[in-house]
Amino acid sequence: MATDSDYGAFMEKFILPPSSSTPGLPLSSLSFAVKELFDVEGPVTGLGNPDWARTHPVASSTAPAISALLNAGATCVGTTVTDEMAYSINGENVHYGTPRNPCAADRVPGGSSSGSAVAVGAKLVDFSIGTDTGGSVRVPSSYCGIFGFRPSHGAVSTSGVVPLAQSFDTVGWFARDPVILSRVGRVLLQLPEVTPIRPTRIIIADDCFQRSSIPHNLVAETFSKAVQKLYGDDVLKHEILGDYVKVRVPSLRHFMTDNSQSDQVYNIPSLAALSSAMRLLERYEFKNNHGEWVSTVKPDIGPGISERVSDALRATGENIDLCRSVKEEMRDALSSLLGDFGVLVIPTVPGPPPKLGTNAPELEIFRAKAFALLSIAGVSGLCQVSVPMGMHEDLPVSISLVAAHGADRFLLNLTERLYDLLKQDIVPASL
Repeated sequence: MATDSDYGAFMEKFILPPSSSTPGLPLSSLSFAVKELFDVEGPVTGLGNPDWARTHPVASSTAPAISALLNAGATCVGTTVTDEMAYSINGENVHYGTPRNPCAADRVPGGSSSGSAVAVGAKLVDFSIGTDTGGSVRVPSSYCGIFGFRPSHGAVSTSGVVPLAQSFDTVGWFARDPVILSRVGRVLLQLPEVTPIRPTRIIIADDCFQRSSIPHNLVAETFSKAVQKLYGDDVLKHEILGDYVKVRVPSLRHFMTDNSQSDQVYNIPSLAALSSAMRLLERYEFKNNHGEWVSTVKPDIGPGISERVSDALRATGENIDLCRSVKEEMRDALSSLLGDFGVLVIPTVPGPPPKLGTNAPELEIFRAKAFALLSIAGVSGLCQVSVPMGMHEDLPVSISLVAAHGADRFLLNLTERLYDLLKQDIVPASL
């Protein structure tokens, strides 16, 4: 495993050259790293856990998503550290170490694609590849002050990627600037170059921003000013998202309780219920994927994740059909809200990255707040980009844009155009 000289981001370093030396390929001269969930022919795909690595063979082929990047001219320089079994958004790994957050060394880097985010944030590679089930690209990109893209569910092949929960699993990517983010997206999404389309509406989720610990003027207002300069006032709208979701996703009533956790930590009951439905289905699918291996091998799994795995092993099929109904209703609800070329604007996470070594109860409260936001795109399957908004009190802050399922190219183009204005008004992160 690599050392602190590379911020502890890498599991294994190697050079996997482009598949072709043809000049002018889309990703020529760019380097990238790969989360240790993707098969790369030769090494074992270790899933962040030594017992998994010990009990699984070397990969006999390379995941199609990685092959596509190599075919486009990029060079892979290694695999990166992940939270064990990709089952955390913290970024800490008791076996292989915690990659060092390049923006704030005393804070967690975010996970589970921690090493991939750190490798980009620390300028060790041009871009990197991760996975995002519950937030594992969006969270570390926010914490490390870089761009992170979660595509529409099913838009990028997950073949050759160890699954967590197939109903939510996506292949995502990180970059320091939106131009490279788009170049990678065109390759992975197999998209042609198109003329940027003017958004029909850009909707600020006021209730979500009101509950963020980041001052409203640093993110939502700065973003709104950029939108007004580029597109005018008429495109900006406002929505109380929690109320909208409560009405338009009726199956959520089965996941709402009088003693809702949302009353304690985020106070948007419908989004807390959305998170509950998502995590129930995630546990059920994790058990189907990995329960037999966990029960047989009894792996050594670190704190926090071990309790999560134990909870998953107790999952039953109860209410799973309701979870799937919530998924369908949530996609329909947001599709109606956004149309083909609308954008929903939300905080990526509820606040700055937690400190390293934060106690478990405090982390769990923060995790619950985060999933109230992360489940919006996670459950609906819509595409989402986390956009860095500079620094506040020496910590990175971000904003997220969510667009319709299949509108990935539109969202990438919009991010490029808006960021040209946004970067004029934000305090950049620096190493």
